[in-house]
Amino acid sequence: MKYLDCFRFLAARRSGQLVITAAGNSSQAWWEATRDSEGTFYLEASMSLSTLFGAGLALALPEVKFWAFLGDGGFCMNPGALMVERQMNLPNLTHFLVSNRCYGATGNAELPNLRDNDYPAIARAMGLRRVFAFDSMESLERGFDAAIAANAPGYTFVVLEVEPFSAAEQKLPQPPFDGPELKYRFGRHIERLTGRSVFGYQV
Repeated sequence: MKYLDCFRFLAARRSGQLVITAAGNSSQAWWEATRDSEGTFYLEASMSLSTLFGAGLALALPEVKFWAFLGDGGFCMNPGALMVERQMNLPNLTHFLVSNRCYGATGNAELPNLRDNDYPAIARAMGLRRVFAFDSMESLERGFDAAIAANAPGYTFVVLEVEPFSAAEQKLPQPPFDGPELKYRFGRHIERLTGRSVFGYQV
């Protein structure tokens, strides 16, 4: 399925989840679909850690639902993250593995072993039970509610098989925020949403 069509669908079905995106195409696609400047943390230079970053937040804020996106290029750098995420087994975190079988952030260089990498099988071998995979808009539309069930127990892992960005899509803008501004936008949003103190003082 088309990368942007997939993200536009997810954005339309989002129901209050805080979102973590990874470096490169997922940040571009989510920004293009949402222009969200407060409820999303665009984790540039994430180096495979976007879902673990999301797991830390989900552990600290069990009353909040989180979506964390990670490309398969990043995942291949650190598949052991699934062991940690499975052990934490956080019911308020959904890990979206965006599989385009390439390193999208570096010009679509192909992943090693790209045709045989079976991400759902890897997740199940690490003990994950709520594993879903979608390779078309029809399957995503049909299976979304089961995958993102409101009160499902345990951690959810969703593989989205998408086409690589086209040359034109590679030129989509990145979110126009630096790290400190993102931190304060996102942190203040959490403070308003939860009533918790993130920075030690309220404004």
